Amino acid sequence: MTIQKNISLRPFNSFGIDVLAKYFAAFSTAEELREIVAQLSNEKMLLLGGGSNILFTKDFDGAVVKNNLKGIELVNEDTAYYYVKAQAGENWHDFVKYCINHNYAGVENLSLIPGNTGASPIQNIGAYGVEIKDVFYELEALHLKENSLQKFSSSDCAFGYRESVFKKQYAHQFAILNITYRLRKQPLFHINYGAIEQELEKMGVQDLTIQAISNAVIRIRSSKLPDPQITGNAGSFFKNPVITHAQYEQLKESFPSIPGYPAQEGFIKTAAGWLIEQCGWKGYRKGDAGCYDKQALVLVNYGNAKGQEIFDLSASIIQTVMDRFGILLEREVNIF
Repeated sequence: MTIQKNISLRPFNSFGIDVLAKYFAAFSTAEELREIVAQLSNEKMLLLGGGSNILFTKDFDGAVVKNNLKGIELVNEDTAYYYVKAQAGENWHDFVKYCINHNYAGVENLSLIPGNTGASPIQNIGAYGVEIKDVFYELEALHLKENSLQKFSSSDCAFGYRESVFKKQYAHQFAILNITYRLRKQPLFHINYGAIEQELEKMGVQDLTIQAISNAVIRIRSSKLPDPQITGNAGSFFKNPVITHAQYEQLKESFPSIPGYPAQEGFIKTAAGWLIEQCGWKGYRKGDAGCYDKQALVLVNYGNAKGQEIFDLSASIIQTVMDRFGILLEREVNIF
């Protein structure tokens, strides 16, 4: 374990923003993490996984600690479920592929989401009608100040739409070490959300399998979303807003094509990408900061954009959507 000083974070965030960390260290065991925390106890600390849901707007005046914990294992099973534990440094899509190869069903709709497994409960990541809360069993985390291990059940995590206790009252207090997922022995297929059904038809799929659904999701995402290895981005930059049914009906009078999906009782979820596109931002570019031309929900770094430039672009988008629709967009990406 080595603690480095003044290290560029450009290789460690999917936006490719070139900022410096005062200190940088990586851990591959819980004991290494404890050593790092002990040595840097006086520093502000940021735990980093795949760096795929973060925007750095300035140098980080503290310690960035990268989670490199690896390993996937079947820890239990019952008549209906497999219980699969993944260490928090595992790549998320690699984990999905592992589950599909072992016929563990439940995460196939979450194929090709960037980042590591450790971020999955923090964000309650979701796509195409499935969220982490649907497959989550428990996780183990280290409290950074108390140096104590703690387990969290699904109810402990207080999952919401792209939310959990780790984004709110416990933000930056815990390092997630591993997550156990509860995956089905008999698949429960989700193909009615988005364009999955149409994509399966295009692919000529006769027998529905979790592999076929994963392939369809990969094709859809690849057609709409930029590869962060080529174009810096963090996937969806904004959450899809949830508005009251009354507000939705009122907007529908002026904007008949506004999308709407059932949310909790009395509320409708609409599409942030549609709202942004209606405001003329899709394909916009200023310098190296832009709004992706195939999906307005994605902000991109075309090369050497500064994080502040991307943040300022997001602020302009938020303002124009508010002005036109009266809807306040919320950033999904964590800002530092």
